Amino acid sequence: MQQHILKDFDHAMTTLRGEVLTMAGLARLNLERAIQALLDRNVELANAVIADDNEVDELERRVDQLGMDVLVRFHPVASDLRLVVTAMKISMNLERISDHAVSISKRARKLAVGPELPDINLIEPLYTLADHLLRDAISSFSDRNAKLGESLHARDKELDRLHRDATATFGSRIEETGRSEEYLHLILIVRSLERVGDMAANIGENAVFLDVAKDIRHEAGRKVADVG
Repeated sequence: MQQHILKDFDHAMTTLRGEVLTMAGLARLNLERAIQALLDRNVELANAVIADDNEVDELERRVDQLGMDVLVRFHPVASDLRLVVTAMKISMNLERISDHAVSISKRARKLAVGPELPDINLIEPLYTLADHLLRDAISSFSDRNAKLGESLHARDKELDRLHRDATATFGSRIEETGRSEEYLHLILIVRSLERVGDMAANIGENAVFLDVAKDIRHEAGRKVADVG
């Protein structure tokens, strides 16, 4: 009987970790396609990102339900308990990242019907850095790499700087061109990318907690990351 219980517990924990990693892959893909839709003025791709967000939402619900089931049925301790708690926290951040991909896609649709903006390529460096942060955040969780997870906060500061510079540039373009609506969309898109960096840093902090049971949130001066 004990062996059967252990088998069920191991399966539940493996499934929980797998669902988080599946969710991470989808959230990252949605962000990539959202930026591609923006740069290529591809309305169909933007619509696909918006539709596929439902799958990420469903995965978050599954992670939450599975995590609660594990807590109630098996009362995990130590590293197993940390994995359950971490998985549920990370899934929340991944769902928000996918929400930002949806927000970018909706703005991409609006921008696609107007004249091209030559400054739109200024988005690319921010996306590249945000994607690298997200990729390493996922790796820090999957590999239980506390050192990598702890490094993300300092690297996120560079994304903050790029965000400030791009926002200032787009603000100047509004004054120069009078195209306030289009450049406001770009300002909000770079803000979404900056938030993705914040959430990647959050995931890194969770990975540190998972690996070495250390809470670095206050040490890192964590920022609250919401969808804008």
